[in-house]
Amino acid sequence: MKKTKIFIAILLFSHFLTKGQQQEVVGQSPWGPQDQIGTLNMMTEASKLQVFSKITSGKTYDLSVDYFVGMPSFHSLGDPGYQYWLTHTPHGTIVDNPNGLGEGMNKKVSYTGDAISMYTHMGTHIDALNHFGLDGKIWNGFTPEEYLGDKGWKKTGAETIPPIIARGILLDVAAAKGPLPKNYRITSQDLQLTLKKQGIKLNNGDVVLIRTGQAEFYEDAPHYLDNYPGIGLEAVKWLVEEQGIMLLGADNLSFEAFPPEREDNWVPVHTYLLAEKGVMFIEQLFLEQLSKDKVYEFAFIAASLKLRGASGSPLRPIAIPLNTKK
Repeated sequence: MKKTKIFIAILLFSHFLTKGQQQEVVGQSPWGPQDQIGTLNMMTEASKLQVFSKITSGKTYDLSVDYFVGMPSFHSLGDPGYQYWLTHTPHGTIVDNPNGLGEGMNKKVSYTGDAISMYTHMGTHIDALNHFGLDGKIWNGFTPEEYLGDKGWKKTGAETIPPIIARGILLDVAAAKGPLPKNYRITSQDLQLTLKKQGIKLNNGDVVLIRTGQAEFYEDAPHYLDNYPGIGLEAVKWLVEEQGIMLLGADNLSFEAFPPEREDNWVPVHTYLLAEKGVMFIEQLFLEQLSKDKVYEFAFIAASLKLRGASGSPLRPIAIPLNTKK
């Protein structure tokens, strides 16, 4: 009898370990073999109209951050930082006369021009489904051998991301739990606690934005980048598989917390969402004003740049409070 109990215990423990490190496999889209936008297919004309019908105010919240030289970036991975330079200045055009119209015209009409260079995953941005893959494939089984050219991906590039209009929900975890410790991994219990305190429920097709409080330090790059809290794998599985959310976002650098939860994957949340489930997400949001005003339910409206073949794109999301009266 004792040996039987030990054997059962070993089996249960083995099952626990297997479950904890489940095999990760690229997902096949339920929207068909040519699908490139994953769960954003949940948007319909009717769902967007329903969101618009609940807007009773013109008040808007800008959920994006500024771009500036010295802003937080992924430079530690070798990606370029944000660069800005002037291509024309009022006095320079007088000296150079680039338009050939002479000193008089260029003194009268001042001319300023500028240019930027940046990594596509800087500032407030959305990750496209080609950003991370598993075992040589991205979402829906697309492979680089067939679909990645010298000028970017032929599938799931940022140009395929449609304008997003949906019910948005702020989960203000930093307010519900207090300041989060460094490297804190947000759990589904944290999310449920936050929902309970805010008195709201999630619906299928929602855009869920998670406030860690990290955006408070955005102007101070070393602080913003320093061992920031983020969401855990168990929590995103709860949001995707049990709550049916459409899109996720957070106010930290790279959404998930580090060090990684799996020994065999350095970005398990990224690959789970993008490669396995076809769920895009937004990083480096500014959620401080929503938090201050306790606006938890809103119309979420955003559009990214149509960067052909790119793995991500800058995004300018806005929130418009919804009338939540029954």
